[in-house]
Amino acid sequence: MIGRNGAGKSTWIRTLLGLLPPVSGAIHRQPADLPLAYIPQRSSYDPIVPLQAETVVRMGLERGHSFLRPGFARRREDRVAAAMAAADCAELRGHCFRTLSEGQKQKVLLARVLAGDPAIAFFDEPTAAMDVVAEAEALAQLDALRRERGIGLVVVSHFLEVAARHADAVVFLDRDDQVVLVGTPDEVLADDRFVARYGDHARAALERR
Repeated sequence: MIGRNGAGKSTWIRTLLGLLPPVSGAIHRQPADLPLAYIPQRSSYDPIVPLQAETVVRMGLERGHSFLRPGFARRREDRVAAAMAAADCAELRGHCFRTLSEGQKQKVLLARVLAGDPAIAFFDEPTAAMDVVAEAEALAQLDALRRERGIGLVVVSHFLEVAARHADAVVFLDRDDQVVLVGTPDEVLADDRFVARYGDHARAALERR
C-alpha cells in the first residue's frame, strides 16, 4: 500500500482489522476466525515501557491461548524460541526492546509475527527510521517470510522502490483526488493518475526494478 501522508493507509488497515469502525458498510472475513497479525508504526510502541525482546515476541501468542491448557507454558516458550531463531534474533532474547537498533527491533517484531503463525500479516511502514542496510535486510526477511511460510503480507510503505521490487500487487490511495488504484506494480506505477502525483519518482522506481 502506497500513498502520501494522510491518504488513509493506516486507517484502512485498522478498519480492516476491526480496530476502527468502518465509516460505512461492513467488514467481512472468510473464514471469520482468519488468524491475522499487525505490526503498527514504530511510534505506536511506548519507548518508556522496558519490555524485553522475548516479551514482545511472546505477545504474538496471546490470541486464542490459555494457560489452563496442559503444557501451555512449555509450548509457548518453545514457540518464542523458534520464532526468534527463524527471525535471526535469538541473541536478543533478554535485551530491552527500546535499546535495540531499528533493524534489531524489526527482527524482534518479525519474530512476534512468526510466533502467532498468522495467515496474513499487516506491516505499517516497517522500514521507517532504518538506514539503507537495515532496510534491505528487513525487506529480504519479509520476502523470505512470504515465500517460505506462505503468509500473505500487506505492507504500507512510502518507498516506491519497495512496491516496484517486492510487491505482487499494489494499492495506491490518493485522498486529494479521490483516486484508488489496484493492480500489479507495472500497472499502478505507470498509470497517468499515479505519475501525476509522483512524477519522475514513479518512472525512476520502475527503472530500478
